[in-house]
Amino acid sequence: MLRHSVLETYEFRAGQMAGLDRKKCIECQKCVSVCRFKAVDKNLEIDPFSCEGCGLCAKICAAGAITMKESIAGEWFVSGTDYGPFVHAKLGIAEDNSGKLVSRVREAARKKAEEAGLDTVIIDGPPGTGCAAMAAITGADFVIIVTEPTVSGLHDLKRAAEVVRHFKIKAGVIVNKYDLNSGKSGEIELFCAKEKLSLLGKIAFSECVPAAVNKGVPPLLECGETAAEIRECREALLREAKITVGKN
Repeated sequence: MLRHSVLETYEFRAGQMAGLDRKKCIECQKCVSVCRFKAVDKNLEIDPFSCEGCGLCAKICAAGAITMKESIAGEWFVSGTDYGPFVHAKLGIAEDNSGKLVSRVREAARKKAEEAGLDTVIIDGPPGTGCAAMAAITGADFVIIVTEPTVSGLHDLKRAAEVVRHFKIKAGVIVNKYDLNSGKSGEIELFCAKEKLSLLGKIAFSECVPAAVNKGVPPLLECGETAAEIRECREALLREAKITVGKN
């Protein structure tokens, strides 16, 4: 929806991958027997999607035929958009170290913001409370937790609130599709009041939103009522986070 154009592309290297030198290999099959991930088959072929990079096969290889090499886990990009610089990334299939990749993107975004004379960086964090989510919020000035009025939504909100509290970061909550379950929406509001979380706003369900997303158009440009609710959330965020921005 940002309709970005990639300006710079960089490799993201993280973790290790086992590599076999056939000229040195004496075919003792020890690497096959010790690999608990079954990444080495009887033909001594190493499956890159199964290899966890633990290095055990390299340690027990008496012939020194197996070496551990740094693997390319993904790519990160610097792009231009109509809304300003955009730093983003793509992790490779079955690759880990996503927390490190988030940290790399964050650092690059900070530098780009400094170069452009921008005071604020918006980080779109992943759902959940895993390492990637923690890497996204560590050191942030303010965290926006988006939830929905469901049993799982309230449960995940409570977990996210615990993480934010641990990092001592001020946070606010936005309830998306609040009108689909008024009872759960009420529970979320009570939870926010109890935990002293700012309720930044509520956004009603609208069929216009997925339709706009499918067309690749920001809902703010197509969905009048939803756009108004989002802008109200934005104004509440600016007040709570004490952020000063221009008219746009």
